[in-house]
Amino acid sequence: MKKQKILIIDDEPLARGRLRRLAEGLPGYQVCGEAGDGDAALAQVSELQPDILLLDIRMPGLDGMEIAAHLSKLSSPPAIIFCTAYDSYAIQAFDVQAIAYLLKPVRKQALEEALARAGRVNRVQLQAVSGEPSDNSMSRNTADDEQLAVRTHRGTELIDIAGIRYCQADQKYVTIHHSRGEAVSDYTLKELENAYPRQLLRIHRNTLVGVRFIQALKRTPEGHNLVSLRDNLGELQVSRRHASNVRQWLQGQQPG
Repeated sequence: MKKQKILIIDDEPLARGRLRRLAEGLPGYQVCGEAGDGDAALAQVSELQPDILLLDIRMPGLDGMEIAAHLSKLSSPPAIIFCTAYDSYAIQAFDVQAIAYLLKPVRKQALEEALARAGRVNRVQLQAVSGEPSDNSMSRNTADDEQLAVRTHRGTELIDIAGIRYCQADQKYVTIHHSRGEAVSDYTLKELENAYPRQLLRIHRNTLVGVRFIQALKRTPEGHNLVSLRDNLGELQVSRRHASNVRQWLQGQQPG
């Protein structure tokens, strides 16, 4: 299998060295070059045609955001993973379609997960990066490709909405259980429900479930309602108030 080429852009040699060691320790990737400032970065991108950039933000000359803006004009831009000591640019980072936003010191597991996501950059995302029109101007991706940015102890992660199995609230935090693990978020269930009404269904005051994972609605001998999840992922309690929502959704999935 052809290795994906990584270009490391950071004005600190020690930081570049650490990222190189982490990246080269992972199978399927090779570091094709390094750059210490924006002008050199753009020249290296043109010459080396990397698949992925590990990009710092605060640098002399062109900063990371400006570099990303320049690259957005390319027909096939490299995937961008920001690696920075500052968490205040996360929203801007996703405005320029970054795959991930990692905080220094970057951890090996976080980098590995981000690189794996970078390898799955799809055609819809590339259209969004290059500024081509999409069918829905309110979202950069189609429904199946939408992603949620969540700040965690590893940095800011992108979670595929289609991969969310369920979300459960516990006091002021919501734990998002998804196909790659789980993440604790400060989003409220109401915010998630309003943002993704077609993908997430309310089944309890403290639970949303990903509709793609709903298999059936069961009633226990004690009279409790449960949602069975596909792929033997378990069962979730359904409140009486929300049981009709699940029934209506299941009925809507019946053919004709």
